[in-house]
Amino acid sequence: MTIQTVDPRALRDAFGAFPTGVTVVTACDGDGNPIGFTANSFTSVSLNPPLLLVCLAKTSRNFAIMTGAQHFAINVLSETQKDVSNTFARPVEDRFAAVEWSKGSAGCPIFSDVAAWFECAMEEVIEAGDHVILLGRIEAFDNSGRNGLGYARGGYFTPTLASKAVSAAAEGNIELAAVVERRGEVLLLGVDVLALPSIDAHDGNPTEALGKYLESLTGLKISIGFLYSVYEGKSDGKQHIVYLAVAGDGEPASGRFVKPDALSGAQFKTSSTADIVNRFAMESSIGNFGVYFGDETGGTVHPIPAKGAKA
Repeated sequence: MTIQTVDPRALRDAFGAFPTGVTVVTACDGDGNPIGFTANSFTSVSLNPPLLLVCLAKTSRNFAIMTGAQHFAINVLSETQKDVSNTFARPVEDRFAAVEWSKGSAGCPIFSDVAAWFECAMEEVIEAGDHVILLGRIEAFDNSGRNGLGYARGGYFTPTLASKAVSAAAEGNIELAAVVERRGEVLLLGVDVLALPSIDAHDGNPTEALGKYLESLTGLKISIGFLYSVYEGKSDGKQHIVYLAVAGDGEPASGRFVKPDALSGAQFKTSSTADIVNRFAMESSIGNFGVYFGDETGGTVHPIPAKGAKA
């Protein structure tokens, strides 16, 4: 049997196509000091008995403490906690100074304003390649009713915010467009004047219609991601809904992929198109995406309100 060599980076990117929630896993060391790290490899396992799991890399600085802990907690971050996620994903000296928290009944740090939390007894530590699986038996939990923060393809998204934005644009003449990217390059149509691929919306599922159009246009496999921009076009009287999308390999039948930083001085079909491409270039460089809604001249980018999250 031939064993195929797997490119770890390519495999990680492929795993990133699956949208997940974002958690911070917490525990205490032997001296009672709190520790924590951001993780999206969290899964419910069983209702009876109540079990969950989270994966931990063997290279983690928290590996020895976490695998030796008798208890740990899962804090499911809410849509307003992007900054919490970022804090616990980085080697910040005093991470817990940046978040409001209290101890659970087993002593694990429980964050305020999370979507839900679970405090667990360590049931088993299972070997799994370059990770271990922490299997926890749930001893206490709470569900706040807040919506969770989403993460996919290296960026955050907020499901509730996105649905509200689409609903706000639902009345009227709607145009669907996409920022189709591949390894940091963006698909643009035109030669002298550049435009994003777009179609007029009709009844039915907008992402399904947009996906079919993009695949027909390019001949490539296209995965529609999350909502990126909703704005009123005062010059054309349309409501514009723009999604992020990812293209598969191959030469596009129409359009061309261009690095955004190579577009200095380029002429775009509209100023809104230029703004969208420039914003994508900036946000993709830091891995934090937001949803814009407003009009052609001004609006608001909601990367996730004030308290932010992911790691």
